[in-house]
Amino acid sequence: MLLAVDLGLRTGFALYGRDGRLVSYRSQNLGSKARLKRAAGSLLADHRDAERVVLEGGGDIADLWLRAAERAGRDAIRIDAHVWRKKLLLPREQRHGTDAKAAADGLARAVIEWSGAPRPKGPLRHDAAEAIAIGFWGVLDAGWLEAIPDPIRLRR
Repeated sequence: MLLAVDLGLRTGFALYGRDGRLVSYRSQNLGSKARLKRAAGSLLADHRDAERVVLEGGGDIADLWLRAAERAGRDAIRIDAHVWRKKLLLPREQRHGTDAKAAADGLARAVIEWSGAPRPKGPLRHDAAEAIAIGFWGVLDAGWLEAIPDPIRLRR
């Protein structure tokens, strides 16, 4: 399994199976660095079967997650947004942050549909959508999928 995390006090999570399909996703407002630190360790413990952890973001929050992953005995990679955006979004979708967030939403919905994962009950929060995109990048990077499946690639 692969766990993807869009870092922030409002954090997005996405869990993928070895078949490259999205299993679950959510958004959580952790509110403070102290709660985030506890949540990072707890989430990693809850997902011991996640052989890959992909984090997107930087600064103190990324450091907290990287330390939690190390304590949990996990290899975690940290990427910046431009890494997954370059692979998964069209150039016109990357021009502005608002364009990229909207495109991530469309990508996430296509991944949800293709994976057969539960559809969101309300609006899809941008941090959950980005965690889905980060995780999809991670699945491709790991070689779990040879290419972007047509239903996702053709969403454009």
